[in-house]
This record gives sequence, structure tokens and C-alpha cells, in this order.
Amino acid sequence: MTDAAATPNLDPQQVEELMSLLPGADSVELKLTVPDGDQRSAVRALEMDPLDAEIRQIFFFDTPDLALNKHGLIVRARRTPKGDDSVVKLRPVVPGEIAADLRSLKGFGVEVDAMPGGFVCSASFKGVPKTPVQDVVAGSAPLRKLFSKQQRAFYAEYAPDGIGLDDLSILGPIFILKLKGTPPGYARKMVVEVWLYPDGTRILELSTKCTPQEAFQVAAETRAFLAERGIKTTGAQTTKTRKALQTFSKQSSRA
Repeated sequence: MTDAAATPNLDPQQVEELMSLLPGADSVELKLTVPDGDQRSAVRALEMDPLDAEIRQIFFFDTPDLALNKHGLIVRARRTPKGDDSVVKLRPVVPGEIAADLRSLKGFGVEVDAMPGGFVCSASFKGVPKTPVQDVVAGSAPLRKLFSKQQRAFYAEYAPDGIGLDDLSILGPIFILKLKGTPPGYARKMVVEVWLYPDGTRILELSTKCTPQEAFQVAAETRAFLAERGIKTTGAQTTKTRKALQTFSKQSSRA
């Protein structure tokens, strides 16, 4: 399915590019950010209990002027009630240009993130650090300890020259409330995330994952489901990570 309902606000060239990326991806995540004034009504419309939400804490690592982000690299670590994890992410990527031996490694994946009006294909290398994130943030362990040897090699291949992991600044944390469930009338799992920024603003994002083969069908079904519940799918979209990095970069420049 590639009709207008499944690809809102994408021009023919974007649709063609998206279709060329999907066959090489491992998964697709469909995302929608909800405007401030509609966030409470959106949660009520989904009939999901906010008290089921899990709190998370995310730290980003970059230079104060976001040199990594300018090169398409995102480095972060996360604390959750279930344990810590870390990731090195590169975007945009073309799936066919990634070496087969890299793609076969545990924790490595290629995903297309799509939202109204745009999409990006990313390569992520995830891991479970042996050193607690809290120890690194407190300064009792070097940053590189949060990443495996393979993650560090992936970082080194794409990072700007002269910027090692231990050279990076800690940007954060961001506190997140994550709620996952199946809303009544929707046949798939949906994730609701609220990102709470230090300047008092917040982003509410709805998302669901699917296989590349079913992406257009799931997009159309999800769009119809949200519309039935009065949740707008045509508003301006905000990227959570970009806003977080920009917020902490500004704070660093004022320090």
C-alpha cells in the first residue's frame, strides 16, 4: 500500500526514496509528536493509564558545540528500572552500504523512523554496559566504559578526527515517562513517551513498530485510528533528541 493515506505530506520523490530504504531495514518505527495543547486529550483518548508509565533517565554525550551531531552521530546512555543500556547511532544511512559483518553483530540494527512529512534511516549499535551509568556520570569511571569494544570501534569509524569518547561532555539528563500498551480499538502495541526538558517544556510522542513489509499498511491503519479519536496527525513535528541536544548545548554555552 503506497496511497496518500499511508504517506501523508510526502512528495513522490520522498515516497520513492522511502521505498528504496525499506527492503534493507530491519524494522520501522512510526512516530507522531502531539502539540502541547492536545497532549492531555490525546492520552485520555487512547484510554491508557498514566500510572502504568515507567520513568527513565537519558544522558547524551557530545561536544558543547555538538560536533558529533553535525556528523550524524548520536551517543547516549539510559537508566531504567530494568537496568542500564547504551547506544551509538549513525544517521542517515543507506542499508545496502553497511558491511554485512557489522550487521550480523548482536545489538546492531537498521531502522527507518517515519513521521508525518519526513523519515530517516538509522544504524544503531546497542549494548549493556558493565559499568553503571551513574558511576560514569559521577566521574568515578571513564565514559568509554559504557560501551563495548565493538561499539567503540563503530564510534571511532564515524566520529570526527581527534574526538574520542572520553573527550565528550555529559549533556543531560532528560527524564522520560514511558507508557506501553494496546489501546482499545487498536490491534498493535503503542508507546507513549513524555520527554521532560529542563526548561519546563515537554514533548509527547506516540509510536509503534512494525516490519518494513507492513509499514505502509500500518501507517494507514494507525493514522485512521488516531483520527477516529480526534488526535491530529498533521501538526508540526519535533525531534526529541534534537531538542535535547540543542537545549543542553545552549546551557553549556552560557556556563
